[in-house]
Amino acid sequence: MIRRVVRQSKFRHVFGQAVKNDQCYDDIRVSRVTWDSAFCAVNPKFVAIIVEASGGGAFLVLPLQKTGRIDKAYPTVCGHTGPVLDIDWCPHNDHVIASGSEDCTVMVWQIPENGLAAPLSEPVVVLEGHSKRVGIVTWHPTARNVLLSAGCDNLVIIWNVATGEALINLEDMHPDVIFSVCWSRNGSLICTACKDKKVRVIDPRKGKIIAEKDKAHEGARPMRAIFLADGNIFTTGFSRMSERQLALWNPKNMEDPISVHEMDTSNGVLLPFYDPDTNVVYLCGKGDSSIRYFEITDEAPFVHYLNTFSSKEPQRGMGYMPKRGLDVNKCEIARYARFAQVFFLSVIFETRKQTQGFQQVFVVLDSFRLSELFEGLIAMLESRYFRETKLT
Repeated sequence: MIRRVVRQSKFRHVFGQAVKNDQCYDDIRVSRVTWDSAFCAVNPKFVAIIVEASGGGAFLVLPLQKTGRIDKAYPTVCGHTGPVLDIDWCPHNDHVIASGSEDCTVMVWQIPENGLAAPLSEPVVVLEGHSKRVGIVTWHPTARNVLLSAGCDNLVIIWNVATGEALINLEDMHPDVIFSVCWSRNGSLICTACKDKKVRVIDPRKGKIIAEKDKAHEGARPMRAIFLADGNIFTTGFSRMSERQLALWNPKNMEDPISVHEMDTSNGVLLPFYDPDTNVVYLCGKGDSSIRYFEITDEAPFVHYLNTFSSKEPQRGMGYMPKRGLDVNKCEIARYARFAQVFFLSVIFETRKQTQGFQQVFVVLDSFRLSELFEGLIAMLESRYFRETKLT
């Protein structure tokens, strides 16, 4: 019997490739604000980038087809009175984007069909409820008009964007700054990473912490925590010796991690981006010149290193393209918008096609109404979004 030396994986030959220079953006002055967000968001129509602005906060919104040198007079979204810290495209409408700022507000914007022809300073709605700067905004993955924000006042608010009202205020759960917030795949739970070194799993409708882990990473640098498709939690952080770490946790028993890996001694915060369809996590370190990617499986050691994409320029930020924006005919499995100080490009991850024929069909399902979400119809939601779709 021949012993297998190399682990079998569909993604063993996945490789990253940067697009050509004529498909890149140039002369973009990225924000220098000291906040560990991605500074970028991308969807199949636009890319949004937080930029330097005088007298307030602003971000660019560029059509994906408009590449090349960006004029300094190009119109921006500029309604905030303080620097913009985070932006996020609505997953249910490619023309709606939310932004959080140092001015303690969250704003929601409607982008015209062909992009901006003039500066946009009037948001669709202004959400006011934080007493300190807002560093995190993230849309609900399955329900329309539901937006979450987290501020340096240690407060998490879930908003009804249609009315501008706060649906849920999660107070007294975090004693310090919140580094990251992530929805579960069906939107019934959130997980947070806090400066107190705790990772918490919260049921926002009940207002209860259902699981938590103290000192998930013992280092003092910021952590990140995201949900995986199977409900497990993937975290990045730093060890006591300032080594960058990644870990996998089961929220039903967070006493010990399922797996822990130490990477290197760089000081850049690792931003995890997760693809639930392939179960691959991409790690992008701010200040790094590489993107590492790992496959998550149910076999030890559970987190398997796949490969590294490397470039010459260190990255300032990163945006993850939704699956709707990929060219599946070219076997793209992921696409990232990646930028340095003034240069902005896309990185495409592809795998080799082994068979001739059609790719697997991805069915886009309708989002839920807000009332359905808060009436507790999670059982219906789960069966609708996670059963195997059979095409006739």
